[in-house]
Amino acid sequence: MALLSKAQILAADDLPTRDVKVPEWGGSVRVRTLSGTERDQFEADSMKGKGKNRDINLANMRARLVAATCVYEDGTLMFDEPSDVIALGRKSAAALDRVYTAAAELSGITDADMEELAEDFTGAPNEPSTTD
Repeated sequence: MALLSKAQILAADDLPTRDVKVPEWGGSVRVRTLSGTERDQFEADSMKGKGKNRDINLANMRARLVAATCVYEDGTLMFDEPSDVIALGRKSAAALDRVYTAAAELSGITDADMEELAEDFTGAPNEPSTTD
């Protein structure tokens, strides 16, 4: 396999989509893979607290990922307002979970990833040692 150039990497269409049937909503939705920046933002939003007192933020997690990945046919985000996440969170849990699962699979997000986020902040504090 040949090595890629910067131009080839930046030109690659590497954000695949998947159409997900959602009978509860009367049709299908298109889900797009998160970009690296979007995944970092999702993970940052999935943490609460500061410093060593951080914990995983599960509040409306499914709705947050669905909002970040549902797109129209032209690829633009369907849910682009903060209030959309709240509204999505009020939808059927089964429907939301089906779309969340597809979005997580496309974006490579696993339960282990979310657990690792939490563990990163429950270990030893990041303070310099006072021992010599």
